[in-house]
Amino acid sequence: MLDADFFRRWMTATAASVDREAERLTALDSPIGDADHGSNLQRGFRAVSATLEKEAPDTPGAVLMLAGRQLISTVGGASGPLYGTLLRRTGKALGDASEVDEQELAQALRTGVDAVMQLGGAAPGDKTMIDTLVPAVDALGASFAAARAAAEEGALSTTPLQARKGRASYLGERSIGHQDPGATSSALLIAALAEAAGE
Repeated sequence: MLDADFFRRWMTATAASVDREAERLTALDSPIGDADHGSNLQRGFRAVSATLEKEAPDTPGAVLMLAGRQLISTVGGASGPLYGTLLRRTGKALGDASEVDEQELAQALRTGVDAVMQLGGAAPGDKTMIDTLVPAVDALGASFAAARAAAEEGALSTTPLQARKGRASYLGERSIGHQDPGATSSALLIAALAEAAGE
């Protein structure tokens, strides 16, 4: 069973990973975005870590709701609302349970991903974070490691696509050949989940 401590570890592992990869995320964002994806997410997840150190939410849902609120208030651009919505809606779906199992997390995360699709209007194949999150959630039923592998594959799959949503879509065919930064940071989030689970 996964308790609040597990979810805090997930958020802390994500923050550490975003810290390490911030420059790469910004480099990916440079040709097709505003060249600030890494620095924006780094600021947001540092704020999440700092808040979780000060406050100790005692349920999985409360941890994710708090993290989502922090991201919305500290991350600029589209990333804050999208990641914030993902975590808040996932947290809300988990409710007040003090522990959840992997299947409950997978179902809740699917609710969060659906909310992101609704907010951003993106579908699989549009070259966004959805290309990572949908296969990851599908694979989560099998294991955390399977979700991580599916997420990494999803992020790589965005390279040959033409962007149909977000800032990159303004570039048309020039967006082809670049890996999507949002899909890449989403893969970090899922990899951190597997790390928190020890997989």
